[in-house]
Amino acid sequence: METLRPVEQGGRVRGLLRHAGFDERIGASHPDVRFHRGARPCLGGRRKGGQEGQALGRSRGGFTTKIHAKSDASGAMIGFDLTGGEKADAPHFPILLGIGPDITPRAAIGDKGYSSKANRAAARARGIAPVIPHKSNEKDRPAYFAKVLYKARARIEQGIGLVKRFKRVALRCEKTERNYRSIVSFAAGLCLIKFVHTA
Repeated sequence: METLRPVEQGGRVRGLLRHAGFDERIGASHPDVRFHRGARPCLGGRRKGGQEGQALGRSRGGFTTKIHAKSDASGAMIGFDLTGGEKADAPHFPILLGIGPDITPRAAIGDKGYSSKANRAAARARGIAPVIPHKSNEKDRPAYFAKVLYKARARIEQGIGLVKRFKRVALRCEKTERNYRSIVSFAAGLCLIKFVHTA
């Protein structure tokens, strides 16, 4: 700076700065010139996707993903779909009927979360007997319920428990829905192979 002082007194440096378009009233620059008030992604870089549409949602259990699973009689998962943790079960029942192997089961067993007249009608339209318990506040509840068939739901819960023993499934270590769906499919495949070998 000592060497520039005589030059500055002559007005040469100020003239150069004025010619370059800098405002002389601007004070000292930030210690780290990389910081900028209007931070944005670099030019040509793709935008980050965020958590929109990644099957994530807030529920009473926290920031979670819900696995809507379809299982066979042994409890092995043969189809599933992912939604955010805050989504209800009942609107997802027709989707579960349509995914998985191209087979028509004789009965569809589900818990009270899938209880609705529309779901029972959708199952009967496919020739499937719905074994879903009625809610306590439901009107026109029938007196008969297939309790013996409903006991088979324990096997489904046990099959889901086997899949959740995989740490990456239980903790949702993947950010994107595609990656998490792949991990769940891989875990379900391993459980299905195990069922085949023990049969």
